[in-house]
Order: sequence, then structure tokens, then C-alpha cells
Amino acid sequence: MSLSLSLAEARRLALAAQGFTRPSRGVVGPRQLQVQIERLGVLQIDSVNALVRSHYLPAFSRLGHYQPELLDRLAWGAPRQRRLFEYWGHEASLLPLELYPLLRWRMRRAADGQGIYRQLAEFGRQQQDVIRRVLQTVREQGALGAGSLSTRQEKAGPWWDWSAEKHALEWLFAAGEVTVAGRRGFERLYDLPERVIPPAQFEHSEIDEAEAQRRLLLKSAASLGVATERDLRDYYRLDADTAKTRIAELVEAGELRRVTVEGWKQAAYCHGEPSIPRRVKASALLSPFDSLIWARERTERLFGFRYRLEIYTPPAKRVYGYYVLPFLHHERLLARLDLRSERAQGRLAVHAVHLEEVVLSEEALHALAEELRALAQWLGLVEVALNCRSPVAGLLRPLLR
Repeated sequence: MSLSLSLAEARRLALAAQGFTRPSRGVVGPRQLQVQIERLGVLQIDSVNALVRSHYLPAFSRLGHYQPELLDRLAWGAPRQRRLFEYWGHEASLLPLELYPLLRWRMRRAADGQGIYRQLAEFGRQQQDVIRRVLQTVREQGALGAGSLSTRQEKAGPWWDWSAEKHALEWLFAAGEVTVAGRRGFERLYDLPERVIPPAQFEHSEIDEAEAQRRLLLKSAASLGVATERDLRDYYRLDADTAKTRIAELVEAGELRRVTVEGWKQAAYCHGEPSIPRRVKASALLSPFDSLIWARERTERLFGFRYRLEIYTPPAKRVYGYYVLPFLHHERLLARLDLRSERAQGRLAVHAVHLEEVVLSEEALHALAEELRALAQWLGLVEVALNCRSPVAGLLRPLLR
């Protein structure tokens, strides 16, 4: 039997599933952090460091002040501390270790040249001698970065002008022949997975590809709360035909339930009987790569908020700014702020504040000021600098002193 949800109910269900119903934000320990990341099921990694590396922000948005070193230990710490691994989940991602056996099929496909970038697949077909040489070096020396292996003489070009050794490592990474043991700065250090992934996951019995995909879709459904077929497959980047087949199987088995949502043209699904909170009282600044909003079309459906990343847009053509964080307050996205960490000056710079409405309520204004202060403190910055002259900046200024 299909369930009907109002748009407000769908919003609250999505926010609850994403972890925005924590009543208060206090001291955060490793267990709380781990539980939150497992709830999300994936943290997208991105290289832009205008504010802070993006994978650190989702936990702060939900839990408040925590030590980023806790996340580092969960991702790249000693084997007994490690609870996450790096792989292609939703783009480059940190994922709970429990998902490692569910992604072995993707590694096998990558080894066959499927589901990876065309250039990398071509390299895998043509440069097996380089790949074998690099794998043997990792086997003998362990935990190596691409820079220490490179034999190129010419200067690297911009963007993805990788050396042959870097191509080989990325192919091996996609194929599951190496994994990320740690990071030096932002550089990946690669090692054999059996030396990094705990035996319980690395030696896990083989899971049928179809079953692994069904489990990933159920995880997506639990993390999203309510979702269309496209939402579900996008969470872990499954292809459309595969997702449609697996979702139909899950509906038939009673593990996914069909849902209609007010204003949504597409059918939606939820996992089990949804528990919808009466209200969600949360305030947060959201990373552009936060799983609540990374699917831009879904963000429009849920919040009526059109959001596009303008990092790669020429400055003269940007509408909102370079690194823009939406402001969530009580079930709505009310503003967007262009923020930057000016570390040398010890300040959080606010280059622009754009409201979705004409004015913010007094409560929302105070909440926004508090989020800016908390973000600055978490980043180790001593002040918030408003570098814009909008009316709302004038209202925020006295609240930030």
C-alpha cells in the first residue's frame, strides 16, 4: 500500500535521516562521530580548501564542535582505530568499513575497464607493464605517494596531468589492488588492502553483485529518508538500469515501500515504516558537498532552493560567490554565504550573504550569527569578518561582536 506524504513531512523525514534531529550539540567523542558517519553512509572528499576540506564539514553541521583529528583517526589511523576506508562511493569518498564487501563488484568491474574514466580504462588496457611495476613497488615498500614513484622529467601540467605512475596507482585503486593507507597533506598514500582493511572486511565471503547492489540501495534509502529512484541510485552512483531492476526487487520483497510526495512528479520510496518528527529545529551551515544537498535537483524538490556550485565559473559570471554554503534553519534553507578561511589573519571572512527571503526573522538572524561564531571557533579563527555591505550584513555585525 502506497503512503502519501506532504512536502513538509518529506522534508522532516529527510532531515531526520540525515542526522539533523540531535537535540543539543555538546562534546563530541569518537563513538558519536562514528555513529553519525555510519548514519550518512558516505562523506564526499573534495580538494578545495577555501574554508576547510569538505569531508570535515558534515559532522560539524550536525554535531557541532569536534576535533578533526578524530575523523583522521577513523579514516587513516592505526588498524584498531580505523572505521572508514576511501573508495569511489559518491565520487571520491570516505565510507564505513561495513560497505567494503558491498563494493568489491565495483572493483572487479573497474579491473575490466568498466565504470571508470575513459582515460584510466585506456591506460589499464595499454600500460599493464607500468601497473605491474608500480604494484610490485608498493608490495615491497608500502604506503607510497605517487610523487615518490614518478619517473617523469617534465613539469606536470594543470589539473589531471598525471604521471604514468599516478595513473597506475589510480587504476590499481579503482580495481581494489591498492587502497589508501593515509594522507600526507592531501596526497594519497597507497598500500595493499590486506595491510590496511581489517580482516573481517577484507576476507569477507564474496557477496553476489545483485545482493550487494540491493544492500547499497537500502543503505541509500535509510540515509535519505524518502527518495526517488534517481535519488537512491545517485547516492552510491549506481547506473539507471541496474537501480531500476534492484529497486523493483526490493519493493517486491517488501524491503522498500512506495511513497507519493506532494509536488513530486516521480514515485518515491522509503525503507520500512517512516518515523516522521513533528518538527526539526536545527541550524547549520552546509558544505557544498553535503549529502543533504549534493543532488541539486533533489534539493530543489525538497527545499525550493536552486543551488549550483560556482567554483569553476569565471568570477565575473558568478551569481553568489566562489565557495557558497547554504544556511539551514528549522527545515528551510534561508540563505547562502560565500565564506573563506583567512588563516594568516585568523579570521572567517564572509564575502557575501544572500537571503532567500526579503528578511530573516530575529530568531534566524541570531542563529546564523551563532553558526558563524561556532564555525570560526571550530576552525581556530579568532574573528568573523563581514566583507560585504548587504542589509543583512549590517544586522549581523553587532551580533558578531
